[in-house]
Amino acid sequence: MRARWLGVSAACVIAAGGLSAATPAAAAVACPLGVESDFNGDGQRDVAIADPEATVVGQADAGAVHVVYGGGKGTVQLSQDSPGAPGAPEDGDRFGHSLAVYDANLDGCSDLVVGIPYEDLSVTPESGEAVNHRDAGLVQIYYGAPAGLGTGPAVKELLEGEGKPLAGVIEHEDWIGYSLAAGKSSSGVPFLAVGAPGEDIGTIVDAGAVYYLSGTAMTKVTVHQDIDVAGDVPGVAEQDDRFGFSLAATPTHLAVGVPGEAVGTATFAGGVAVFSHTLVSDSPRPLAGLAQDQETISGEAETADRFGTALAMVPYRPSGASSTTESLLAVGVPGEDLLATVDAGAVQVFRLNASTTVTQTAWVDQNTEGMEGVAEAGDFFGQQLAAVNSTPNATSTATTTRVAIGAPGEEWQQEDLDKGGVQIAPMIGPPGADDHWVDPGYGVGDVVGPRMYTGLSLGSAPSLLYVGVPYGEPGARAVHGFPWNVTNGGAATVSYKPGTSGIPAGGKAFGAVVK
Repeated sequence: MRARWLGVSAACVIAAGGLSAATPAAAAVACPLGVESDFNGDGQRDVAIADPEATVVGQADAGAVHVVYGGGKGTVQLSQDSPGAPGAPEDGDRFGHSLAVYDANLDGCSDLVVGIPYEDLSVTPESGEAVNHRDAGLVQIYYGAPAGLGTGPAVKELLEGEGKPLAGVIEHEDWIGYSLAAGKSSSGVPFLAVGAPGEDIGTIVDAGAVYYLSGTAMTKVTVHQDIDVAGDVPGVAEQDDRFGFSLAATPTHLAVGVPGEAVGTATFAGGVAVFSHTLVSDSPRPLAGLAQDQETISGEAETADRFGTALAMVPYRPSGASSTTESLLAVGVPGEDLLATVDAGAVQVFRLNASTTVTQTAWVDQNTEGMEGVAEAGDFFGQQLAAVNSTPNATSTATTTRVAIGAPGEEWQQEDLDKGGVQIAPMIGPPGADDHWVDPGYGVGDVVGPRMYTGLSLGSAPSLLYVGVPYGEPGARAVHGFPWNVTNGGAATVSYKPGTSGIPAGGKAFGAVVK
């Protein structure tokens, strides 16, 4: 049986072809460039919704991903039981634990990257019996095509091992694919970053690593805190650093969360490493390291702050600039204590320029002036993040750059323990100047109950914020899409639920990840 990484409750983690479809996706003439998350190239944005705890052919928690094609053109369910998919569904694989979307082969159709960090891999040495490496993990890429996912190039599998696409040796609990980030650099080169926070560096257990693959040839390099590429990667590899637990990227920057980083004697205080997509020996160039022990960063590094648990980043163009070469980075600190309020949580926003300059621009918590709500113990505000820049090629404003902050431990009253909620705030200017709040019964569906952990799942599209509700009463499990300028308690623009719109009924954690 698989052991879930960290071994804590959701509230704490908070701790080739022929794929079947309910309705076939209408074939496009060609895959046009310029539309994100368009798997069939018809010019309509599609949505991928993961249920990593779904039972598949009798295998509990094997996992599945539901793809809803835009324009009412049907759905498809992906799993390791799909025709053409490598491997087979097994108990605890959690196919879809992470997702990313980008155009890996530059054919104009978006491709779907699926993380399967709890996949067991077997290795047979020359001299002996096969050895099973539990939770080694791997990643699969499902290529888009005019007739839909699964009708184009064969599924590509990324895993470690001799002769395999990723360098390194298969080991227990590497959790390859625990996090993903993908896109196209400012020079037009596709990139994919794959987090392996359980990777051992030499004898250092769970130090963590990130596999960075660039170009259509997927030239790969392994990045961790003990390599030297045009300047040191921030920090030193240590036990339980979990480098690569979270990832975020823009065309100019890559951010890597290291929530297990010890700062002095404060264990799991956390940190973030920032890179440029400018390659040095095929590796992204290190730019800066962020942690709360730095004079220019608010807060004090404390045990279990977990700075870097969640990351979200968007392109940023300051007034007067002729191009977009900067980024705004939001960093979740869900274990932040606010005076005597334990684990209330906070978010810090940073401006990253094209060189090595990093400037903190905001500190956000529920006690910030003008913010809706009040910080309470166990809110875990900042456990998950999503962000948008709706006009990345224009001067950025408080209206166009927004961040959604998950607070899965939020509760309204005792009977609604951990129902959770989501705060939406500007990334530029005072965060309380135009913030809004949604939660179950207040925009996020009509069902209100305990342990819904709303805010654990957030996804971003240019016009919509997706809020997944994978837990709580089965009838409440859904994905709701809100306009980024939603008012307090505003209704969703679109909702996806099991048993509707061609999506199969049932599901155990439908909406745990949305892209």
